[in-house]
Amino acid sequence: MTIDEIQDEIVEEFQELDDWMDRYQLLIDMGSDQPQLDDKYKTEQNLIDGCQSRVWLQADLVDGRVRFKAESDALIVKGIVTLLIRVLDNQTPADILSADLYFIDRIGLSEHLSPTRSNGLLAMLRQMKMYALAFQAKANG
Repeated sequence: MTIDEIQDEIVEEFQELDDWMDRYQLLIDMGSDQPQLDDKYKTEQNLIDGCQSRVWLQADLVDGRVRFKAESDALIVKGIVTLLIRVLDNQTPADILSADLYFIDRIGLSEHLSPTRSNGLLAMLRQMKMYALAFQAKANG
């Protein structure tokens, strides 16, 4: 699936829920369904700067596609990073770098997060794009 197809799917899922408490619950459930990150990846190097909660993000390039794994010690934040992974995982570095991530605004996430969580979301996204940029630069030698 393309990044836009995945985003449209997410927008549809969230639009079915009118109440923000239900949407938060959906985020928490998504995060709970995410597999645990192996302890070997819970390193200082994988901690995302700018997040109030602790968020570890691991990225690998597999067959020209970026594979992301993450973990957070906060339920809603884990749900947010799970959403980002759902959209950007298994995509090419070029697609990640050129992606317009409109789903964040369309599901109302940006306006319903506290300023610190909003900053954390931006920090996670920035880190994912940095990984994509590094993988692309390495591939282009």
